[in-house]
Amino acid sequence: MSVEKFFSPKDVPIQRVQFAGLIFDVLRLDKIHAGASGNKFFKLKYNFLEAEKKGYKNILTFGGAFSNHIAATAISSAACGFNSVGVIRGEEVENPTLNLAKRYGMKLHFISREKYKEKDDPGFIDKLKTQFDNPYIIPEGGTNDMAIAGTAEIHNFIPKEYDLIASCFGTGGTLAGLIKGKSGHQNILGVSVLKGDWPKEEIQNLLSQQYENWEINTEYHFGGYAKWKPELISFIEEFYDKTAIPLDPIYTGKLMYGLMMEWKKDKINSDQKIVVIHSGGLQGIKGFNERFGFELAIK
Repeated sequence: MSVEKFFSPKDVPIQRVQFAGLIFDVLRLDKIHAGASGNKFFKLKYNFLEAEKKGYKNILTFGGAFSNHIAATAISSAACGFNSVGVIRGEEVENPTLNLAKRYGMKLHFISREKYKEKDDPGFIDKLKTQFDNPYIIPEGGTNDMAIAGTAEIHNFIPKEYDLIASCFGTGGTLAGLIKGKSGHQNILGVSVLKGDWPKEEIQNLLSQQYENWEINTEYHFGGYAKWKPELISFIEEFYDKTAIPLDPIYTGKLMYGLMMEWKKDKINSDQKIVVIHSGGLQGIKGFNERFGFELAIK
């Protein structure tokens, strides 16, 4: 399949939700594709088009053992006729995410956590290019200028009448794209899944110019990436029971939890028309269950 055809979704459903007294809509990016869905679909689009244009046969990228980005890159590569390599942080392991990537033909290359810190070093990149037959390199999480251009196109599926657009973020590419592509009256709320107060500066660096009407909340990371507490799990299960919308505990669960907590604190104006971006990542639930001994009660 051509890259253009694979990365051309015809429609993305918007689902109305009433939960805990707040009425809002959810843009179901998780419905785009069975595997390479959500924000990753948009982040990869222009990277893959560039690889195709320049005649690359191989795609190489980086990630942890439970990375949504690794899974999405493997699936997209197989669909578009590329070979793929995943440089994986840490010791060699097997889990649902990596098994999925291998099923789609991705070659996994495990390196130590110390060595992984060199992932942006030009000398290290050159060695990988030599070792893996000159692949097209996509950074960890997929975030680069082409990813931001792709995620700005999420707005093609968001009617302009929405006042508040809420999204979770990790490396920041999706949030930067949403900020860059928004209409002037729209406000963007980004809920960080990573611990720390650095995201505001990082997002601004990705944008390269000043934009108004956006804010970041760093209160709902639950201790950091892949960290959780029982109240988050209970919330995800309750939300699924009442809305039939599955959330994952790494990204979208924290987003929705944060939105509802802000609503209860009267920091969200219910007179606004609100849309929440469901960024996918549901493949990670199997890995979460295996890693922490859960059986998260969603399908």
